[in-house]
Amino acid sequence: MAYNLQSLITILQQILNPEQTSWTFDHNKPQLESLLEKAESLQQILEERSLPKIGSLESRIRDAAYRAEDVIESRMVHQMLSTPQGVDTSLVLFSFFTPYLEQVMQQLDLQQDLERVTQELDFAMEQVEKLMEGTTVLGGSGLTPDVQQATQELKSVKLVEVEEKRMPTGAPFSSSKNYLVGVDEDLLRLKDLLTMGGKLEIVPIVGMGGTGKSTLARKLYDDPLIISHFDYRGWATISQNYNWREVVLSLRHGLNKELNDELMECNNVKLKANLFKRLFGRRYMIVLDDIWSIECWDEIRRCFPDDNNGSRIVLTTRLSNVASYVSNDNNLHFVRFLDESASWNLFCQIVFGEEVCPLELEEIGKKIAKGCSGLPLSIHVIGGLLSKVERSKDVWEHISTNLVSSIVESDGQHLSILSLSYNYLPIYLKPCFLYAGAFLQDYEIKGSRLMSLWIAQGFVKSIGNKSLEEVAEDYLQALVDRNLLIVRRRKSNGKPMSYSIHDLFCDLCIREANKEKFRCVTFQPSYEMKNEYDSLGLMSLARSLICTWEKNISPMFSTLRLLRVLDVISIVFEEFPVEILQLVNLRYLAFSCAPGLPIGISRLWYLQTLISARYVPYVPSELWEISELRHLKLITKFKIKETTFVHEKLQTLSCVWVIPSLIRSGFFETIPNIRKLGIYYEDSPDIEVDLSHLHKLEKLKCQSALEEVGSRFLHKVRFPCSLRKLTLVGCVVFRSLFTTLCALPDLKVLKIMECVFESEAEEEWEVTEGDRFRSLQYLCLEDLNLVRWKADETNFPRLRNLIVSGCHELEEIPSAIGEIPTLQEISIYGCGASVVNSAHQNQMEQEEYGNYDLKVVITD
Repeated sequence: MAYNLQSLITILQQILNPEQTSWTFDHNKPQLESLLEKAESLQQILEERSLPKIGSLESRIRDAAYRAEDVIESRMVHQMLSTPQGVDTSLVLFSFFTPYLEQVMQQLDLQQDLERVTQELDFAMEQVEKLMEGTTVLGGSGLTPDVQQATQELKSVKLVEVEEKRMPTGAPFSSSKNYLVGVDEDLLRLKDLLTMGGKLEIVPIVGMGGTGKSTLARKLYDDPLIISHFDYRGWATISQNYNWREVVLSLRHGLNKELNDELMECNNVKLKANLFKRLFGRRYMIVLDDIWSIECWDEIRRCFPDDNNGSRIVLTTRLSNVASYVSNDNNLHFVRFLDESASWNLFCQIVFGEEVCPLELEEIGKKIAKGCSGLPLSIHVIGGLLSKVERSKDVWEHISTNLVSSIVESDGQHLSILSLSYNYLPIYLKPCFLYAGAFLQDYEIKGSRLMSLWIAQGFVKSIGNKSLEEVAEDYLQALVDRNLLIVRRRKSNGKPMSYSIHDLFCDLCIREANKEKFRCVTFQPSYEMKNEYDSLGLMSLARSLICTWEKNISPMFSTLRLLRVLDVISIVFEEFPVEILQLVNLRYLAFSCAPGLPIGISRLWYLQTLISARYVPYVPSELWEISELRHLKLITKFKIKETTFVHEKLQTLSCVWVIPSLIRSGFFETIPNIRKLGIYYEDSPDIEVDLSHLHKLEKLKCQSALEEVGSRFLHKVRFPCSLRKLTLVGCVVFRSLFTTLCALPDLKVLKIMECVFESEAEEEWEVTEGDRFRSLQYLCLEDLNLVRWKADETNFPRLRNLIVSGCHELEEIPSAIGEIPTLQEISIYGCGASVVNSAHQNQMEQEEYGNYDLKVVITD
């Protein structure tokens, strides 16, 4: 798979970068340059083309890339762990070789292995060039064997069936066993969309594979109201290996029942025109089932005339971007997962039919239905299995214990349906998706964490002027658009914050990872993501170790010297594991440790992301010497010595202690690309912080180091215009500060926490008529001394969420706040009765004007 090439390319680019640390690869430089050129060329072809019969070649490419990575990174690690001249040898805590890795090193010869890898890529290139002859650019019919086979298995019906108004309701390929539950409201809404209005409308039905999109479309297609409303109905199953000419011919056949030779042999332009002509003047409904690309829609859309007579096209797809492209948001219908009640009803229909579930099976039956996580396909499969086995509690308990494997093993087609989503992914997204499967089923993972892991593994390709994080965010959104990742929580600005993966996709990821020899080792309470590197010897070649349980596994760190990722944030270490200092190939380290970071942390030269889940009392200044740092997320007050070194790659820094000497050294000039910044400050007449030149800074948190109030720090801060989120903790806020903040054009989130309001009238915040937060969407007021708050709807014209928490002295929420047209929710936590009453009063006044959208949430 080409993702192996991207990882190799990242390593080669790093070695050959003249600005990086000098390695003793000089005599191998021509080989390395040649290898990089071939890897980039081959990757480009594999990304841009879809080639048939490439499965065996993928394995050879993967193995060759792995071999090259092992050779190069082993040599790099060996050099980094060799004691530099002049360095205290006491810092060298371990010898480099483990018994296992030593065996590997003995078998590695840099020059010979690079020659072997280069020859292997030459062979792959020759084979790919041969395969390219006669293939088409992605979007045609060229597909990998896996996709072709899976698609064919799903094609149990004709490509197209077209029915006239007078034909029977049931189509030849409909099934009475396609049960639907919990969709009555959805059907009513969709029938309204299909039967109301004159102009041609496109109605997309979107959802993850197995959620029942096609079944819902079939229910509409067979509905008596729909049959009587349209003159013609047509159904086309598209899938990935669509041939639009066949689709058009079949639709045309349905309109005439016979196709003469002249029509069969006419060119594509005439064929489209002929179908357009035959549909013209008729009210038609066409279902295009299982569309996978925008290109497919663009090729066929011109066949459908708009006579302003109420014709409709229903489109089912797993891809949200396709649905958004073909229609407006008002027509989109997202198929939801079933809730527990609907899951149980569907389960009972499939298993028992007209019968009632025996009382002794009800508890275990509900557990099994719940275990399907709301996916109708899973309920159909497991229900079909249970309908054929003995109805005993012991048998059902056994199936419940092995639920996911029971679902997959009972129906191979089930896995094929899910595999289609994976097989059709662009090459660069496949490793990213597999990596998400390394976490527990239903495990909630932050998007920022997942993106940093991808970058550390070398999966993310640099594109133009975009940062790696921006590219990774595009990857993340692409997986969400394909309904492969589920958005679990959103940030205060409405953007996705955390994600999870469905249980069955998690199982698919594990299967594919094992097949692809994915070099990731995970330790979890419920299962272990195993791969071809099960033995300790081969585990020494692993590149990622992720642990989501609390058991201390630090003794095994010394066997994993090639690790790029060590995520052990769930383990609380009493002392920092010194073995970690030998993992000099690390790009990502997440840990929980009560003591501070150790001397020698700068040995981790390549470290990009450092995360601590617990307070770190001591941070050695040498940490700042690591030039590759991108994200430094420590719960601490990080004191940085005067420095002139420019951290071009640094994106996140929390939290730096701002002192006069740091300002005088021009520290903020050394982090020009910072996006998220936390500053901790003391009150000092010498502190004047100019952040206006940080044009990429989007999130800023300012926190006072003083226990006593009275700091005037914010008087001397110049904010950048790029700021989107500002959090103030323990600060003194004042009227002129708010005037300054109103001038920030993109400020969307403002959190004021544990702050003191300074005004002419003590403990009052009066938003003046000229102060207008033109972009603010989220406002949080927490643990304030605020008594009176005066404002109206003009001060916050785009506010969506207002949170007031722990403001015990506040008298009320301004009555005009409810008149903000965009306001969606007011949340009150631990405030007085007068604040609660004012929130409800805002809501009631809005309801009197017919606005029932404003939600009020009260929590004691």
